[in-house]
Amino acid sequence: MAHRYDPDHDAVHLIDADRAARAAATFLTDEHLPSAAQPVIVSRKLACDAVQRRDPVHFVFHSAYCCSTLLAQALDHVGVASTLKEPVILNDLVGWRHRGGDPARVGDVLDSALTLLARPYVPGEAVVIKPSNVVNALAPAMLSMRPNARAILLYAPLPVYLTSIARKGMWGRLWVRELLAKQLADGIVDLGFAPDDYFRLTDLQVAAVGWIVQADLFAGLATRFPGRVRSLQSETLLAAPRQALAAICALFGLSADAATIDALAQSKAFGRNAKDGTAYQAADRDRDRSDGAVLHAEELDKVLAWAHAVARNAGVAMDPPAPLLG
Repeated sequence: MAHRYDPDHDAVHLIDADRAARAAATFLTDEHLPSAAQPVIVSRKLACDAVQRRDPVHFVFHSAYCCSTLLAQALDHVGVASTLKEPVILNDLVGWRHRGGDPARVGDVLDSALTLLARPYVPGEAVVIKPSNVVNALAPAMLSMRPNARAILLYAPLPVYLTSIARKGMWGRLWVRELLAKQLADGIVDLGFAPDDYFRLTDLQVAAVGWIVQADLFAGLATRFPGRVRSLQSETLLAAPRQALAAICALFGLSADAATIDALAQSKAFGRNAKDGTAYQAADRDRDRSDGAVLHAEELDKVLAWAHAVARNAGVAMDPPAPLLG
């Protein structure tokens, strides 16, 4: 598997990552892949020359904390699809871009990375990539480079997203500030704020800004790539998994009959915590959300009212167009 990119040497790090290893890894990052410590390092040209370009490859772009890992786990099924959960080579390109990498070179390497990642592990299986949400700014380029690609835009409703961030304490609040910093570096934040204004926002206001920026980006993708991009709310996925998975298989053109779709919908992923694999049923999820909403009620209520005003003034819809269901 193409794992890392080294721009100084225009080299790709390749590692052993069979289906079992990929399934066991929460994300395809160094900490979850023991083989990452022993990569095979080759020139990008040599790696790409050894691989036949495959098209299409499909994508799950997401807002974070919206069951995207669960969806990727459910779709990973022998004979249907191999899913790649947040391959770090794409993050490497984002970091390189933020450090001043030449846009043309970044675009060329992005095309190479997609060629390498899209290589099927099993003949007849599609490859579905779930990038990290810090890669979202590259989504327009990725869909343009692969004209036959389809994408799901998965997101949590703003109240659910903010409650999840609040429940995570200091680390969740730090993460949303890091996300906004990356979005600002990507140049995708246009909500009418002056640069200094962001320093005056509370943590949950920063979280709301980052969420609105992603909602705006998703709306742009749905408009720019009609028929190829569909939006899906996390609550819809959880409430109607079979219908959602059937629609995703149809959108992606996956080889899945009714029995296979039943198997996908009955995946163990729906009954466990996607991050650590522990048992986690719908009742556990509902209880955690309810407890978080009660504990942080005052802050959540004020930030939600503020966020709706910000989105309205910026002309950003709280739900992206082109819903997968309904």
